[in-house]
Amino acid sequence: MNKLKITGKELRAIGYPESPVISVAMNVMQKNYKHHNKERVMELLKKILEAPVAYKDDAVLGLIAAKLLHTLHKDKAGHAGGAQVSLNNSGIPFHVFGQEHIEEGAMHQMYTAAKLPVAVAGALMPDAHSGYGLPIGGVLATHNAVIPYGVGVDIGCRMCLSVFDMDPKELLKKENYFIRELNEATLFGSGKQFDHAADHEVMDRPEFGSLPLLKNLHGRAWKQLGSSGSGNHFVEFGEVAITEKDEVLGIEPGNYVALLSHSGSRALGANIANHYTKIAKQKRRLPGEAANLAWLSLDEEAGMEYWIAMNLAGDYASACHHIIHEKIAKQLERKPIKMVENHHNFAWKEQWEGKEVIVHRKGATPAGKNVLGIIPGSMTANGFIVKGKGEEASVNSASHGAGRQMSRSKALQSVTDSALKAELKKHQVKLLGGGLDEAPFAYKDIEAVMQSQKQLVEVLGRFVPKIVKMDGASHKNWGKKVRTDVMGE
Repeated sequence: MNKLKITGKELRAIGYPESPVISVAMNVMQKNYKHHNKERVMELLKKILEAPVAYKDDAVLGLIAAKLLHTLHKDKAGHAGGAQVSLNNSGIPFHVFGQEHIEEGAMHQMYTAAKLPVAVAGALMPDAHSGYGLPIGGVLATHNAVIPYGVGVDIGCRMCLSVFDMDPKELLKKENYFIRELNEATLFGSGKQFDHAADHEVMDRPEFGSLPLLKNLHGRAWKQLGSSGSGNHFVEFGEVAITEKDEVLGIEPGNYVALLSHSGSRALGANIANHYTKIAKQKRRLPGEAANLAWLSLDEEAGMEYWIAMNLAGDYASACHHIIHEKIAKQLERKPIKMVENHHNFAWKEQWEGKEVIVHRKGATPAGKNVLGIIPGSMTANGFIVKGKGEEASVNSASHGAGRQMSRSKALQSVTDSALKAELKKHQVKLLGGGLDEAPFAYKDIEAVMQSQKQLVEVLGRFVPKIVKMDGASHKNWGKKVRTDVMGE
């Protein structure tokens, strides 16, 4: 069958405007529909032209729709050059959980976010602390708008837990074996790449060829596929205790070996976040304290592009976890009896009071009715398998961990090597890598945090860390200006 060939003249003949949309449409169709019937392709292009909004969420055709909407509607939500946007005098009301655990800076950031003209609903989780734009632990629902820094720099940062039907005593009896598997399963460290890339279908996604930004990031993303990054990211073995059977979780009561990982979308997500934040700031100039809350409308070109890129980064982050877990499961010669996973840096389309909204959870766990999730503690503190209760007051959300109570620089100044070693010994935890900036003392009490969100989630099981692998890089150069994205944004 001959390859599809479309000309600009043919597109203009069916009504396509003189603009970049013609070259985008030709590229998208000739790449993704190259063996399709030309007549049918032209009919499809007519349908997109007639109703571009209907195709804006399509992973492939959404790019054409975005260009059309940009050309035909001239970005009603904000022209190039940027419109000055004022905050509302009073913000939307929002609930705060565990306020006694939350620093003033995070509260102030949430009050600012609540004054955005696009804000619909919000909540602040008990592990909250200051971030860029929306605080980490902040939840914000908006109308037809996505805030790149409301999602965070590490798009799709997530937890993944594999439970194996193995006696936890094996972790101590064969400690060197489990250490070896952690060391060989992934790479830690900012910028680290594999010499030989892993294989996963996510790298064949058409989005990589549809957006120039993603196309340029494809090669690096492939070499980082299955890596874990730095900061608070980890892969660890531990013991999972299930006290009673839950129909949703489906694990019999007992003690099991479990593998728990925490990481995100690496350089792919960071580049997407920074690129579209820059565009958002150009389009909507907010007052200084709110500048990082600049948003993109989902019916404008950049907003649709970001939405497509964000979802790809989320799937990429998930693939990184699955590759790690599959490598280790293969070495263990066991299939997990259960896998539980969730994003906690993402935006979702959800229903709120009968209308579709965009729910940003930046360092917050989805906790809709019967939704499973993982909330970790620290390198020595318990983590929790939870089931959401669907609490509207929290916008169906819960904390994503214990939350920091010390900045990295403060932890490096106040925590000693001997104190960390004593704490690890006390909890019988073997640490591979990791630094003083990630010491347990830098984190809030996870038990107190969980107590503050009893109405949000039901605890189904506990994860007790035993062998913890983290980035082993020295952080001597951490100064006053600490990038919070490596803290969990």
